[in-house]
Amino acid sequence: MLTDSDVSDLISSDLRELRDAGKRLATHVVKLSAVGFGATFLQWIASFAAIYLLILDRTNWKTNILTSLLIPYIFFSLPGLIFGFLRGEVGKWIAAIAVVLRLFFPRRFPDWLELPGALILLIVVAPGLFASTIRGDAIGEVICLIISCYLLQEHIRASGGFRNSFTKANGISNTIGIVLLFVFPVWALLLRVL
Repeated sequence: MLTDSDVSDLISSDLRELRDAGKRLATHVVKLSAVGFGATFLQWIASFAAIYLLILDRTNWKTNILTSLLIPYIFFSLPGLIFGFLRGEVGKWIAAIAVVLRLFFPRRFPDWLELPGALILLIVVAPGLFASTIRGDAIGEVICLIISCYLLQEHIRASGGFRNSFTKANGISNTIGIVLLFVFPVWALLLRVL
């Protein structure tokens, strides 16, 4: 037969276990939301770094690196909010206007719009396998990592060595932009492993 003190001890031990479980739940929620926020934030940074490098290459800071590789990088790393917006009706209209301008007014179509036009076309017409499956998977992240490694290697080679890539005036901004390309795929792949 249970006494009042036994019942009180059982209830207090159950409440302690509930409190400890609540603390563990809150700790895990904070950790998981921080990890998810970090991945999304780094995805935004990497996408803007790729767009920055694309713009930088089209201005007077021309480099010898293959910047057309930034188009698939942006495709695979673009945040879902912007990607969904450009994949919808807005992107279709932009792509249609770009195609019409390129077809009927080729002399008036500026060279600096070639790669952004290709990006919009790629986003709009990409099959669902690329747009939803590979893009959000480890395969897309590995592709981004390979592109980042290749661009860094080519930039170092074009600069005349590792030291020159950090000491020349235009080399520093390009190097920082290319290093920022590593942020998203490395973090996303690390999260998949952990």
